[in-house]
Amino acid sequence: MTPSPPPAPPSLPASMKAIQVPFINAPYTLTSVPVPSLGPHDLLVKVAVASYCHTDGMVAAGVFGTRLPVTASHEGAGTVVAVGNEVGNERFKGGERVMCGLPLRPCGGHVGVHLDGCFAEYVRVDERFTTKLPDEVGFRDAAPLACAGRTVWRGVKVAGVRAGEWLAIIGSGGGLGHLGVQFAKAMGVKVVGVDARDEGLRMSRECGADVVVDARRAKKDVVWEVQRVTGGEGAHAAIVLADAEGATALAAAVTRMHGTVVQIAQPDEVKIPFQELVFRDIRVRGSLLCSPEESREMVRFIAEHKGKSGSGSGIRVETTAFEGLESIEELMTLVRSEKLRGKAVIVVDKEQH
Repeated sequence: MTPSPPPAPPSLPASMKAIQVPFINAPYTLTSVPVPSLGPHDLLVKVAVASYCHTDGMVAAGVFGTRLPVTASHEGAGTVVAVGNEVGNERFKGGERVMCGLPLRPCGGHVGVHLDGCFAEYVRVDERFTTKLPDEVGFRDAAPLACAGRTVWRGVKVAGVRAGEWLAIIGSGGGLGHLGVQFAKAMGVKVVGVDARDEGLRMSRECGADVVVDARRAKKDVVWEVQRVTGGEGAHAAIVLADAEGATALAAAVTRMHGTVVQIAQPDEVKIPFQELVFRDIRVRGSLLCSPEESREMVRFIAEHKGKSGSGSGIRVETTAFEGLESIEELMTLVRSEKLRGKAVIVVDKEQH
């Protein structure tokens, strides 16, 4: 018989505030729930900052078949306050600053997607997928990096572009895109940013994209512009971060013969005309999250490149911050306005730093 997980340490409260999805397509509710208990490989993290992600909307819409109610947000960072009985001090101990892991045990579901997440005062995460933070990376940056950063970091890696080559990013001015532009530029890659929002185009330029193209132009004009700046051949690879119909087809069209398209966005259907896919020998790869080692590599890279980007400002995570879990409706109003720059985050505990 599997033993029951140990209860929360007695120094912790029995209950906590949490933002939950009560049922499909319902507004978020702020409620009181028990502080999580821990399994052998779990960490209890006192949340400092938690971030809203596009996937949160998919959870609320029932896309993943999540059992409700569930605490929202899979992007969080904070301080370890308790550890499971098989977590050695050489791996994690109380007081350490961390970026929360998403998977909770191998094949056990994801925090904030299938299981209670980070829009709470405390969250339970798996030490095997959680990343220690260097001093150079603050909580406000780390929370969005937990998903958006890990996802687009791996996308850039999977694209396989080398320094001096061209990478097109479709959706370059969003929460993932602005990070992808900066990661690629810091690796010496030349970037074409493609976005369909005025705010996204501005963000792409600010983050250092070499060329910025408005996706609202005719497809043939976008393709012509990318070919013009890449010597007539197109980008060596493209990453798709936009759900818009036609985004993947556009990515294939701006990619050169034998190039790679990395699909990260999750529309209901991914469509590419056969002329682009077959006749031009385009490889399409899906990509999701970093491995634990890739996640550690990402935060080290960000720490090393503070102040070293092409613009001189270093890799930055663009955020709009709201204070306290009570601000969730204010956050959602901004998200729905489509005027959000980067990522929307909630500072859950302003005492942590």
